[in-house]
Amino acid sequence: MEQVNNLVSVCILTKNPGKVFQSVLNSVLSQNTIYPYEVIVVDSGSSDGTIDYINSKKSDKIKLIEIEPSDFGHGKTRNFAIQNSSGQYIVMITHDAEPVDGNWLQNIISPFHEDESIAAVFGRHYAYGDASIFTKRDLKLHFDNFADGPRVVHLDDKDRYAKDIGYQQWLHYFSDNNAALRRSVWQICPYPEVDFAEDQLWAKKIIELGYKKAYADDAIVYHSHNYSLKQTLQRSYDESRALKKLFGYNLCPSVLNIAYQTLACSKRDLAYQKTTAHKTNKVGFFNITAWHFLKQLGFYLGGNFYSNHTVYRLISLDNAIKRKKK
Repeated sequence: MEQVNNLVSVCILTKNPGKVFQSVLNSVLSQNTIYPYEVIVVDSGSSDGTIDYINSKKSDKIKLIEIEPSDFGHGKTRNFAIQNSSGQYIVMITHDAEPVDGNWLQNIISPFHEDESIAAVFGRHYAYGDASIFTKRDLKLHFDNFADGPRVVHLDDKDRYAKDIGYQQWLHYFSDNNAALRRSVWQICPYPEVDFAEDQLWAKKIIELGYKKAYADDAIVYHSHNYSLKQTLQRSYDESRALKKLFGYNLCPSVLNIAYQTLACSKRDLAYQKTTAHKTNKVGFFNITAWHFLKQLGFYLGGNFYSNHTVYRLISLDNAIKRKKK
């Protein structure tokens, strides 16, 4: 491939990612692309051998920066990583998001050259092989929605944007588990320093500034989580709390919604399970129902008690206050 002078910076934040990060880093370092690129790793206190593994690579592409756990913040540390990078384009992935092939970097940067108004690009996620059949289904359907729609979007209807929550969510959906930013736009509008949903809040701001957002269906990473029942409650609480606090959305406004959504979603998943090779048993039935109940309970608590610090300290999975005390 003929090289171009558009340096790309791949930024990865790490904190005890485990062995999955080794596959992530190796995949990132093996990209087949016309773009020269560097890899910025900001680690906030790993104690699982991650630092030793990075140093063992002895690659001139890698720049490792270590910070104190107490200095970490989702928006704050992403800004710090970008500040310590040199790329015209900034690629953000998480430490457990593994590019599926050597074309990932090329594919997530290419849309920027189609239109100078494109400020951000995000790509598809595949579930890991050990993910549940429901996670695999839900991730596929989620990104199929973007693949079936316009590849580049912008705020083209201000009246609709003011009234239509679905339209708002469509425009500002952005996942920096697998995404790229134009540096010149980030300089005008850096990440907000929040502890959750920093990516979607940033996308909302750039959309409202008149920039465009692109979806790259061929820029794919493996990224999924196998949450326990407790973690499901915590994660849904964090998501709902952030969406209510930052955007005003309430994912589960009443106790009746908890009951209705639990029953409807459990019925749907049990029916879906019967169409696969996975047989339904009593344990499976309990897990499916409990999972949906705790998910909806988390949504309810996050949306209706988002300013309650006691609930936050007791439930939050991504608790910045607790993290700073460690």
